[in-house]
Amino acid sequence: MTAQPHQFHRHPALPWAELRVSRQSPHCYRLHTHMEYSLGIVDAGSAVFQHADGAQPMAAGSVVLIEPGVWHACNPAQVAAWSYRMLYVQADWLHAQLGVAGLRFVQRARHDAATTAAVQRLCQNLLEGDAAAWTQALTALLRQPAIAHLLAAPPALPASDAAVHHALQRLHRQPDATPSVQDLARAEGMSASRFIRHFKAATGVTPGAYRLNLRLNGARRLLAEGAALADAAHAMGFADQAHLQRAFKAHHALTPGRYAQGARP
Repeated sequence: MTAQPHQFHRHPALPWAELRVSRQSPHCYRLHTHMEYSLGIVDAGSAVFQHADGAQPMAAGSVVLIEPGVWHACNPAQVAAWSYRMLYVQADWLHAQLGVAGLRFVQRARHDAATTAAVQRLCQNLLEGDAAAWTQALTALLRQPAIAHLLAAPPALPASDAAVHHALQRLHRQPDATPSVQDLARAEGMSASRFIRHFKAATGVTPGAYRLNLRLNGARRLLAEGAALADAAHAMGFADQAHLQRAFKAHHALTPGRYAQGARP
């Protein structure tokens, strides 16, 4: 039986965290975001990390640190296979542990031995289910001023983004709803073309891409919690299971069914 290149691991002792292990994967990913904080490490091969600050080369031992809501993509360099691990940590749980309203990473790509070793330990501690050691190691890493800025309040949204903020609130409030771009634009007193330009300038993606990413993240959360595929598809506004299957595999390089099997404790 051929080994699956992508596996997800959770442990009952750490329900707020999830580990993705990808081995010799040639898959490429579209720009996307996560609801969680993401800490990743390249185990073999090389990749290109694309995010708001540009494209950065990554090699074995390189670490990526990504806040929730940051659009990004990590893809193998020259379409060659690579191996990596990615930790996902629930934002609300992490904020409570640190006593903050948020955090911002100083650098989203790091290549120093100390950070690499710290993320290696976090991956291993999750597999072992050592919640105390894992939590202590994570908070110690993130309290370092060279790693992250701890925020007493969420980052303020620029006033010029108010129209986009209203649209985002609507999309997040009802991810299963299907307001058209025209509906969103009309609510802000804009033409559809102007609204799309404004939205993309503020977020980096179109309203349609943003909504699909939001729905996929919601479906992923529901599947990890044990929801049936049909229920997750319906709750997140997909036309049917097949629609969710296609979109999920295109974004995550595995089917939602296989993700659910690996994600459950």
